[in-house]
Amino acid sequence: MPTVFKKDGFRFFFYSNDHHPIHVHVRHGDGEAVFVVEGDIVLRESVGMKTSEIAKAEFLAAENQQLIIQKWHEYFD
Repeated sequence: MPTVFKKDGFRFFFYSNDHHPIHVHVRHGDGEAVFVVEGDIVLRESVGMKTSEIAKAEFLAAENQQLIIQKWHEYFD
């Protein structure tokens, strides 16, 4: 599970068998969310994360969208 980056207790990562569309998994505490990052940032699913944590994760995903896409291509292409 390659880590893309960590910030404010959130860990953004890929699973080694991930698939398109380009997306990133986010862990915080015991919760996890998945955001599609191609085009607009879209929450695909979440389990065990509070609404405020999802909002913060979405903000961080948007702020680092180009990094996430770059790391995806480095890892999967």
